[in-house]
Amino acid sequence: MYPSQFRCAVAALSARCRWPRSGFGAAFLAARLLVAFAVPPLAFAHESHPASPPAALSTEERAFLEENEAAMTKMMNDMAVKPTGDVDRDFVAMMNPHHQGAIDMAVIELRYGKNEQLRRIAQEIIVDQMQEIAAMKLAIGEPATDTAPAPTQPASAPVANVHHHSGMQMDMPAGMKK
Repeated sequence: MYPSQFRCAVAALSARCRWPRSGFGAAFLAARLLVAFAVPPLAFAHESHPASPPAALSTEERAFLEENEAAMTKMMNDMAVKPTGDVDRDFVAMMNPHHQGAIDMAVIELRYGKNEQLRRIAQEIIVDQMQEIAAMKLAIGEPATDTAPAPTQPASAPVANVHHHSGMQMDMPAGMKK
């Protein structure tokens, strides 16, 4: 930009420039400002996740972070679908892994989290996201297959109060079992 153009651009900002506001100069200035303010946030929007967690973490925290990173990576990879030309099917193809990623992350919270309120929210996320996956599949004419998240309890957990239904594992009080 030449010095005279720069002065005119600055003057346009302070309403002293002679070109009309709706003219090419004002549009050009607005476009340059938009680019100047939009590019830095876009450039830094997707910062990479650390390759490995810091060494000072507990074994449980390290396992949580590794499983969460694996779930996020799988979700992002699975969301990169090739367009089919059918917007609705493409939407469902991208949203299913997004919802499954939420399920996987909620399962990880149930596996490692201690906060009971967050654990209840994680359980709700699992139910809600499974229902949304099923509804989207049905909306495009696909069968709503069960999406079974990984078990949240270790294999050695007592099975006396566990009720199995459609591949899901749920802890239920003894009085509620059928």
